[in-house]
Amino acid sequence: MNPGISSDLTHGIRDNFAQFAHQVVQVFFVGLTLGMMRTVVPALSETEFGVPRGSFLLLTSFVVAFGVVKGSLNFVAGRLSERLGRKRVLFWGWLTAVPIPVMIYFAPSWGWIVAATVLLGVNQGFTWSMTQTSKLDLARGDQRGFAIGVNEFSGYVGVAVAGIITAYLAEHLGARAGLLWFGLASVGAAGLATLLWVEETLPWARLEAKQHATSTGPKARYPKNVSAQPSTWEMFTLMSWRDKRLAAISQAGLVEKFVDAWMWVIFPVWLFQRGVPLTEIGWLVGAYGITWGVSQFFTGRLSDRIGRLKPIVLGMWLCGGGVAVMPLLDSTTGLALAATLSGFGMALLYPTLSAAVADIAHPDWRGSAIGIYRFWRDFGYAVGALVLGVAAAVSGSLEITFWLVGGAMFVSGLLVALFSEETLPRLNPADD
Repeated sequence: MNPGISSDLTHGIRDNFAQFAHQVVQVFFVGLTLGMMRTVVPALSETEFGVPRGSFLLLTSFVVAFGVVKGSLNFVAGRLSERLGRKRVLFWGWLTAVPIPVMIYFAPSWGWIVAATVLLGVNQGFTWSMTQTSKLDLARGDQRGFAIGVNEFSGYVGVAVAGIITAYLAEHLGARAGLLWFGLASVGAAGLATLLWVEETLPWARLEAKQHATSTGPKARYPKNVSAQPSTWEMFTLMSWRDKRLAAISQAGLVEKFVDAWMWVIFPVWLFQRGVPLTEIGWLVGAYGITWGVSQFFTGRLSDRIGRLKPIVLGMWLCGGGVAVMPLLDSTTGLALAATLSGFGMALLYPTLSAAVADIAHPDWRGSAIGIYRFWRDFGYAVGALVLGVAAAVSGSLEITFWLVGGAMFVSGLLVALFSEETLPRLNPADD
């Protein structure tokens, strides 16, 4: 489709259901690609990939690499998508994922796993950003929370499903062979689906920008003093500190990734050291991911009705609280319930943070705004993994990381409550 504006385009999920559904399938594949690295790789880092026991910084190195690369590529993807289109950037993301399962299969050392994770960061930065941005292009303004909720629901269900499936494949085929065949199948199917069925959605974004001037409904509280075509630096400073609402949202995005980094690298290792079987680890990590994924189907819509601010703050506190109580629990059932609590808290905050950015980002530069928010958010993988690795190395124990994550989430939620505001135009419209 030519990225001009066609007269027959309309906004709304129902009116664009077929294309919206294709994007939902795409982000499920994105989640599968990420999820294949979430259970087997960290749990077997010592026995399969040669990471010495207790080398916490080396263990977290692949998550640090992932966070730096994915965060940066989110930024790049947002800018590129406004110039070249969403579909092209999405397909580039799938091309970069092709070598990942092959590198894991032949990896002679942990360094190969880190290198594969760098490519995973490129893949995730391009693909996940584009599936989210494309859904926002297609949806109406009053459907943004739901659109992002569905996007994250599908993606993180994919993460959880992949973690469970690859755990079983590792038991029956071996870790390397299981990840090889699962990865090649997922990436190949996703790339083919992109070429055959995904359409370019940039024309919908341009139509929304054109219609904005004549809109009669509640107006968004867009940041003031922003250029008609803002530069990259102008957008970066706006999102990072010049607008206190967007800055508060960006820091919350960064800190909430401490939880995900912890769930990725610390939780499976902590469980494995306690003698929990690999398949059971897959289900415990999956309890967090599945709750997070499924709940977003409802929490995104909830934020369209009650607003963004309260779900963000409450979600930050519930998510951190679930991690903080885990060292006090002895049973598998208790750990599963705590993981579920963290997953539900994440479901409250995660799509709502992105929806809040979309509320107050003008359609002309929304792709860049979301890209920069996602830069800060996914840079949290790197910051979180590094902080957690240092804390564990200095203390010689993994338990300190539970308290560190819980405390960071509480403080970050408090900052959102103090410095942000309700962004939903219906509840807090701009002054005429």
